Amino acid sequence: MNIDWGLLAAPFAAGLLVLATHVPLGIEVLRRGIVFIDLAIAQVAALGVIAAGLMGWESPWATQAAAAAAALGGALLLTWSEKRWPDIQEALIGLLFVTAAAGGILLLANNPHGGEHLQELLAGQILWVGWQQLVPVAALYALVLALWAKFGSRLGRAGFYVPFALVVTASVQLVGVLLVFASLIAPAVALRHLAGGRRLAASWGLGGVAYAAGLLASALFDLPAGAAIVCALASAAAAMLLIGRRRKA
Repeated sequence: MNIDWGLLAAPFAAGLLVLATHVPLGIEVLRRGIVFIDLAIAQVAALGVIAAGLMGWESPWATQAAAAAAALGGALLLTWSEKRWPDIQEALIGLLFVTAAAGGILLLANNPHGGEHLQELLAGQILWVGWQQLVPVAALYALVLALWAKFGSRLGRAGFYVPFALVVTASVQLVGVLLVFASLIAPAVALRHLAGGRRLAASWGLGGVAYAAGLLASALFDLPAGAAIVCALASAAAAMLLIGRRRKA
């Protein structure tokens, strides 16, 4: 089977961009013990996309603004809830996720293409990402990471939740909710036994290999690219966890 490597180049670059931000953020998510925050914020951002579509906002910038506003609202809500009820924060994050998901279903209940739209937001369309989409996303990622590294610790909870919301909003537009979660959690979990720069570098490498394997499997076997990459990330994480356990034994 002939593979169009040119078609896979931009999606792979998109994956590397997502990993550049999601690996360090995923490590921080695990450290804080709020694993499902990415799913919750991603789903809230998707709700913003749905709302923008229903209001007839067809401009990509308008859609992005609606998604960012929704995600920032969710992030500020979680910042407030963590101050007030830190002992049940993970439960509140899960509740926010299911509420946003249910809200999206309700908003699209009477839309004849609602099911397709929900699937697209969930699984993404990474295979059709173009180079022109990556430039503004790369600029946003670089800005958010620089500000987070410089000022995040001084801003407390908001210094994490707000940049996180902005990054996840852009990522949902590129790769979908499922791949956002897998990119954040799988590499960070797989190499949690490492520390510092070694953990970051190894996690980026593992994520890059998984993205390449998922895209290749998608091209070879005509599979949905987003789902194939999610499975590749999960398989890579499982393999690393098993290898680490055998070494300890």
